[in-house]
Amino acid sequence: ELLKLAPNKAIKIEDGEEVEVSIDEIELNDILKVKPGDKIPVDGVITEGNTSIDESMITGEPIPVNKAVDDKVSSGTINGNQSFLMKAEKVGSDTLLSQIIHMVNDASRSRAPIQNLADKVSGYFVPIVVIISVITFIVWSIWGPEPAYVFALVNAIAVLIIACPCALGLATPMSVMVGVGKGAQNGVLIKNAEALEKMNKVDTLIIDKTGTITEGKPTVETVGAFNDALSEKEVLQYIVSLNTNSEHPLAEATVKYGKERNAEILKSDSFSAVTGKGVEAKIDSKRVALGNPKMMEYAKADITSKMQEEVKSYQKQGKTVSYLAIDKRVLGYVVIGDKIKETSAKAIKALQDKGIDVIMLTGDNHDTAQAVASELNLADFKASMLPEDKLKEVEKLQENGKVVAMAGDGINDAPALAKSDVGIAMGTGTDVAIESAMITLVKGDLNGIVKARNLSDSVMKNIKQNLFFALIYNTLGVPIAAGVLFPFFGILLSPMIAALAMSFSSVSVIGNALRLRTTNV
Repeated sequence: ELLKLAPNKAIKIEDGEEVEVSIDEIELNDILKVKPGDKIPVDGVITEGNTSIDESMITGEPIPVNKAVDDKVSSGTINGNQSFLMKAEKVGSDTLLSQIIHMVNDASRSRAPIQNLADKVSGYFVPIVVIISVITFIVWSIWGPEPAYVFALVNAIAVLIIACPCALGLATPMSVMVGVGKGAQNGVLIKNAEALEKMNKVDTLIIDKTGTITEGKPTVETVGAFNDALSEKEVLQYIVSLNTNSEHPLAEATVKYGKERNAEILKSDSFSAVTGKGVEAKIDSKRVALGNPKMMEYAKADITSKMQEEVKSYQKQGKTVSYLAIDKRVLGYVVIGDKIKETSAKAIKALQDKGIDVIMLTGDNHDTAQAVASELNLADFKASMLPEDKLKEVEKLQENGKVVAMAGDGINDAPALAKSDVGIAMGTGTDVAIESAMITLVKGDLNGIVKARNLSDSVMKNIKQNLFFALIYNTLGVPIAAGVLFPFFGILLSPMIAALAMSFSSVSVIGNALRLRTTNV
């Protein structure tokens, strides 16, 4: 199904002419034309035109998404009723669709821990069946009617055939394979079967704020100066000059804001990002630092109580405030807002209803965290958390016997994602976060975690049903094949009927696993 999503042909613009080419011939930076109703051939960015795109095959969301110039588009998604030009940014095996197919293949071949139970049962089951078959042969050859050896041989063979543990071997991998495919259709990419099983046992979920609860599309609301040493225009100039070197979403927001206001970008040297705190560099031979209060401590710049009072009203509204320090003096600030995703509150409520404790850990200050937590009815949250603090919190919860899932999208979340029992990355986040996680949510919202939990519950229930089907056939079939009904009803099981019954057990397991395709997650 996933392979069918990729188109075979594309329209390439060469010297102003439209040329139809094979997907394999598309190279990086090629300009492609996508016509109304066509599938998008590769991952890229729109360079001309606007449209609406059906991304349901990748995100699971049925509503088309409006796209304009500079918006990213993914291979396999379907264009709406307007044509546009796009630049190819990822081709071949690098496209999102190819990575999804690769991940689904790997996950389908991986083993769930519950498979070990089936293997263990098989380890005892096979020798027991052989022993029963030998006993059947001996009993029938001694006490059976003539021709005794014929009856003995037929019944011993019937025992071996009906007890073939094919269904037992299929029980887990079939459910995992169908479950992983179902997840991919709904925008939940599962790296391995272990994640699918562990998700079913999760009782505590840790979530990051920026990009996980919020949209991760921050916008600058205001820039301020604390004294007359710098004007607001100069504060913005320093902030933009510093942040042009950073890839952080907050940095991108300030640079965009600065460009809109024609802020002059000054040359910066010795730039460095301090994880979980902020950034610093040298501008005009001055040491400039930008970030949270911990960054100001790092830069040895004091935030006075008067300064804290000035920004407190913004923080209480859930806004993020970054301070600007020049040569160890705090001189200005920038206020950045990041809207809470519409799905966040509903998803958190659904997870809490399932008995999962939801905890928010954020690098933001207490007032901002408090405002977001109040809006989402989150009782448990911690603010001013560095990457190592998030990691320690995961370890602490695990030591208390909790099964912890961690959802995040940034480099600062990667250590905690790797340490948690189930790491969940937002597909809209960094590659480092996605690499550290066991589950990736393509759309990047918390509703995907609800889907992952529902899917895990359905798959684990299905696996247990399969194991039951596999074992009940053998448990009932082996004594009948051995001839226990013969003295009472004169019934014997032909090896042909035994083979049919054995096949039926495998078919019932496969049929039950395929029911997962109709499950509503």
